[in-house]
Order: sequence, then structure tokens, then C-alpha cells
Amino acid sequence: MNLLLFISLIIVSFIAVRIGAIAFQLTGLEWSLAKFQALSCFTGTGFTTKEAELITSDKRRRRIASVLIVLGHAGLVTMIATFANTLRPPIIEIPLLSDFVSPGVMPWINLTVIAVAIYVIYKVFTNTKFARKFTNALRKRIVKRDIIKSVSFEELLVATGGYGVSRVAVDGGSSILEKKLSESQLRKSDITVLAIIRADTTIPNPSANTKIILGDELVCFGKLENIRNQLCPAAG
Repeated sequence: MNLLLFISLIIVSFIAVRIGAIAFQLTGLEWSLAKFQALSCFTGTGFTTKEAELITSDKRRRRIASVLIVLGHAGLVTMIATFANTLRPPIIEIPLLSDFVSPGVMPWINLTVIAVAIYVIYKVFTNTKFARKFTNALRKRIVKRDIIKSVSFEELLVATGGYGVSRVAVDGGSSILEKKLSESQLRKSDITVLAIIRADTTIPNPSANTKIILGDELVCFGKLENIRNQLCPAAG
């Protein structure tokens, strides 16, 4: 029983981290960074100061991180307890099994089963094809149930002092829609537009006279907090 519980906890842990990564991505984090942050929160390791700014500066991410941290600590305590119990010789002999295996050998069998199970679970969840299908299925359910609302921007890079690069989609409610870059006042907010992605075309280093139209995606550099407040006010 303890063996099955321990294996089940490992599977649930992998799923919890993946859900956390999807939730972080829906708030605007780039996928590889979202996975790392989810794993960091769940395990309580690898959380650097620069990357922590992305979590602490957004209230939705703080909630996601809090849930992952609580689940991670609870899961760790439970796994330690169940793991310890699987290594104890059985107090009650199991009929038929006791005729072939001595109680002192059972902990070693359980340890071998755990090692194999961890390897198999890891290979399954890191398999590119399976991981993609599983992640897409989870993402659809999360979005469909409106658990986490997706934002229209993606933070791609963290730099010193909270500066970084973001990819922002221009929607119908954007304050800079149908304006030229020179009219957008982005420079006053210390935001530089590095490129504009329009359909299948990329406009690198756009001029001040470039007009921003519906559906454009702006690749911006600046303070991430300013980019969120100026271009994605709903994300804050």
C-alpha cells in the first residue's frame, strides 16, 4: 500500500508541476522559464533573485507560486513518510508471497520497484510527443474552465533591475492602436520597440513613423513592470 501511495505521489507531483508551469505561461512567462519557476516553487530550490521579480511583481503569479510551495512541502513530507514505510520489513506476512520472499528482502524489492517507477515516470513525462499532448490537454481544460485567464504578452528575458524583453499583442482595447510609434509615448515610459511582427512579416527596428495596427505584436525592451502597466494593464 505504501509503495503504491509513493508512486502515486510522484505522478501527482509531475502533474502539479506541469499545471503550475502552464499557469505561469498563461500569465505571460515564456514556456522554458515557466517550467523552471514551477519546479523551483514546488521543490523550493533554484529560485534566483532576478527571476523572482517576475513572480513577486504579479499578484496572480504570487498566488500560483504560493499554491505550488504549499503543495510541494506537503507532498515532500508525505513522500518521505511513505518512502520510509516502504523500506520497513512487513509486520504482517502476506500469504503465498512469504513462501517465496523473506520479510528482510521486501524492502530491497520495494526500493528496486521505486527506482524503476521513477525512471519510467520521468521518461514518460519528458517524452516530447507525450509531454506536448498532455500539456495541450491540460492547458485547454484550464483555459476552458477559466481558472487562469491568458494574457496577451510574453516575457522572454530577465535582465538586471527588472528590465527585459517582452512580446506584446496589440488588441482592440490597446491605447496605442492606430498610432505611430512617435505618438505612442512609449519612449517616455522607457520602453523601446525592437521589432513589430505583423502577420508573417517582421519589421525590425521600426521607424518612428511606423503605424501600429490591430493584430501587431511588439517586441519591446524596457522595465517589465512598465511594459505590463503601459501595454497590458489587465495583466497586473
